Amino acid sequence: MWARPQQETAPVTRRLISTGSPFEAEFAYSRAVVQGDWCFVAGTTGYDYVTMSMPEDPGRQAENALATIGKALAEAGFSFADVVRTVIYLADPADHPAIGPALRAALGEVRPANSTVVAALIRPEMKVEIEVTAFRG
Repeated sequence: MWARPQQETAPVTRRLISTGSPFEAEFAYSRAVVQGDWCFVAGTTGYDYVTMSMPEDPGRQAENALATIGKALAEAGFSFADVVRTVIYLADPADHPAIGPALRAALGEVRPANSTVVAALIRPEMKVEIEVTAFRG
């Protein structure tokens, strides 16, 4: 019986990305984690992290969330073109049509797998939360 020689594999590095949100420090999470060819971006809400303000409109919240996600992806060496899955959390299903334009602008050509869930979000001003998974292989 022939034994195959064992190949050495390089260790997979793990990289943590922060956007400086006070929530990341307070609740001990990273905005994104890169593990090998994968990038996992945490649920992101529509805050403008410079002013710590939240727009009332769910469409604007989605735009802000996607802008934050885009920055995290870029810092990790990924882009929206690498996104393979999204999960959208909505506090009110009636807001679903309002977030469509922002999603189409960021992901219209990419068309990742998606799940949309209606759920109570952690703060009353939050209407939408978005998480993405990206892969480059």
